Amino acid sequence: MVTLGQRPAARTPVRRTSVQLKYVMAVTGAVMLLYLVAHMVGNLKIFFGMAAIDTYAHWLREVGEPALPYGTVLWLVRVVLLVSVVAHIVSATILARRARRARPVRYAHRQPVQGSYAARTMRWGGVIIALFVVYHLLDLTTGHLNPHGVHGEVHANVVADFAPDRWYVTLAYTLAVVAVGFHVRHGVWSALQSFGRSSAASQKALQGVALGVAVVLVVGFLSVPFAVLTGLVA
Repeated sequence: MVTLGQRPAARTPVRRTSVQLKYVMAVTGAVMLLYLVAHMVGNLKIFFGMAAIDTYAHWLREVGEPALPYGTVLWLVRVVLLVSVVAHIVSATILARRARRARPVRYAHRQPVQGSYAARTMRWGGVIIALFVVYHLLDLTTGHLNPHGVHGEVHANVVADFAPDRWYVTLAYTLAVVAVGFHVRHGVWSALQSFGRSSAASQKALQGVALGVAVVLVVGFLSVPFAVLTGLVA
């Protein structure tokens, strides 16, 4: 209670840092979302033929030449993405631990809280995504786990990876992409709230935007492996 002439209590250091961590999550989430959109658009070039996707992959390494050495811009993007991923995970972990400490007493029965399902989805989804990213890098970036695995032959690597007899790879990819979709939907919504863009009147519209972004990404990413699986791309 604040009496006349008394200033409201300032935010505690923990609360201030929690707010800052939420901003870090929002900003790093935006960086990763932009990367996902760009990555999806690049993947869709496979529908224009082998030359289109392979030329695009080679161009990514030539960006900035001759002012910058070959592959410099691509590695800068990778570094920024890696820093964003680490900062995002660290911030999420700290906030989750603080939330648990804030309610040390666990009730036997409690009312479902809106967003609790999404929060649980973010946790297990994050684990699935992290494991998949490691596999994906070893598969289609370094080529160590790819049955073709020839550097620069992106079209051939993708076709070999999602061939019908490797349906389990497509299944794992689908699971990971759906997890990304849930993560993006909740992440976009949380970011809008963190930046104060949400209001009672616009919540439904913002939720629709978040869902729309997630659906576009899921459909865009899954269109490639299923096109290979069904023979549309060969």
